Amino acid sequence: MVSRMGVSLHFLWSGRPRENPCPGPFPVRGREIPTIVKHDLFNLTTADKKGCLGRSVGADLRAATSKTQELAARERGNHLEAPIFMNVAVLSLVIPFLAACGGPSGQPPASKPGGMKFITIVKSTGFNWFRRMETGVQKFSTETGIQAVQQGPSKADAALQVQVIEDAIAQKPQAILVVPFEVEAVEPVLKKALDQKIVVITHEASNIDGSSAAYDIEPFDNAAYGRHIMDEIAGGMGSEGKYVVFVGSLTSKSHNEWVNAAITYQKEKYPKMQLSGTKNETGDDPQKAYQIMKDLLRTYPDIKGVQGSAATDVVGAAQAIQEAGLSGKITVAGTSLPSYASELLRSGAINVINCWDPALAGYVMNKVAQMLLEGRKIEDGMNLGVTGYNRIRLAGKVIYGDAWVDINSHNMNQYPF
Repeated sequence: MVSRMGVSLHFLWSGRPRENPCPGPFPVRGREIPTIVKHDLFNLTTADKKGCLGRSVGADLRAATSKTQELAARERGNHLEAPIFMNVAVLSLVIPFLAACGGPSGQPPASKPGGMKFITIVKSTGFNWFRRMETGVQKFSTETGIQAVQQGPSKADAALQVQVIEDAIAQKPQAILVVPFEVEAVEPVLKKALDQKIVVITHEASNIDGSSAAYDIEPFDNAAYGRHIMDEIAGGMGSEGKYVVFVGSLTSKSHNEWVNAAITYQKEKYPKMQLSGTKNETGDDPQKAYQIMKDLLRTYPDIKGVQGSAATDVVGAAQAIQEAGLSGKITVAGTSLPSYASELLRSGAINVINCWDPALAGYVMNKVAQMLLEGRKIEDGMNLGVTGYNRIRLAGKVIYGDAWVDINSHNMNQYPF
C-alpha cells in the first residue's frame, strides 16, 4: 500500500511543473523564485504569491494532503485510520521539500525568518539621516518576516556606540549591521560578534578590518563621489578662488576619502583654486559647523566655496553664510538630506546637496546579511535587487553600488526624506 500511495503522491506533485520553490536565485520561467517569508508547514506563503506560478506552496501541500487522505481511506475502507496514514504520506512529501530549501549548499537554513533577529546600529538615533535609514530596515522586516530593528546612541559618540554593540551581542541576534562613528573604535567589539557566529555587515567603513566584518557596503566609489562634489563647487566658483572643507570626524573613513579625493582632483583639474586651512571637524553637529564657518569667514573673508561631508555640515555652514549676507556669493555643496537643507536650498544659501538614500542603504545591509545566512555567495556584478545596487562592484570585502543623487531647489520635492 505504501508503494502504491507513493506513486499517487508522485503523480499529484508532478501534475504541475516541478520548479524549486526554495529561496534563492533559482530561475522559474525566466524569473527568480521569491524568498519564502513564512515557514509554516501548511501556510508557506511567498513575498509574491504569483512568483511560484500563481500558487502558494501551502496550497499544493493542502491539496496533496486532501487527496492522500481520500486515497488512504478508500484503500483501507476506514476513515478513522486515514489521518494516521496521511501524516506518513505528507511527511514523505514534505521532508525532501524542506531538505531542498537549504540554499545552494543543500544545508538547512540557520533559522526560520520569523525566528531570526537582525540589529542595525547607527551613529546616533537623533539624526534625520538615520531615521530615514530606519524606514528601510522596517521595510526589510515587513517583506521578509525577519525581526529587524535599529538601535544607536542618543548622540554621535564612539564609546557610546561600542556599548550599544555590546548590548546587541548579548541579545544573540543572527546579524549585526553597523554604521560606525569611528571604525577603529568598533573593530574589537565587532570581531567579538563574528567570533560568536553573528554575521557582521558595515556601511561607510571601507577600511574595516576583515576580521571584524564579513562585508562593508558603500553606496558608490568614494573617490568618484568626492571628485563629483568638487566639480559642483568648481562650477559655482568659476574654477578659481579659495574653498574650505568639512568632515564629521577625522577618523570617518568615507568622509576623509571624499575630501582627500576632491582635494587631489582640484589640484590636478582646477589649479586656480586653493584650499584654505585644513579639514574642519564638526562631530556631525550643525551648531559646531555653524560656529566653525563663522570663524572661517573672519579668517578667510574671500572664501568662495564650501564642501561638506556630514549631513549637517552644509546646513550649519550655510546658516552662517546666510547670516553674513553672502548667500549666492559662496558656493556650498556636499552630503545632506532635503529634510535638513530644503529651506537653505530654496534661499540659495546651499547650491546643491549630494547624497544616497539611507533607507536603501539600511535595506541592502540587512539583505546581504540574509543572503549570507542562506548560504548565498556575493559576486562581482550581481544584482542585489535594490535601487542603486543593481550591478555591484566587489573589491575584496567591500561592496560598491552606484547610488548617489544630486538634489537642488528644482528637484528636491522628488526626495521626501
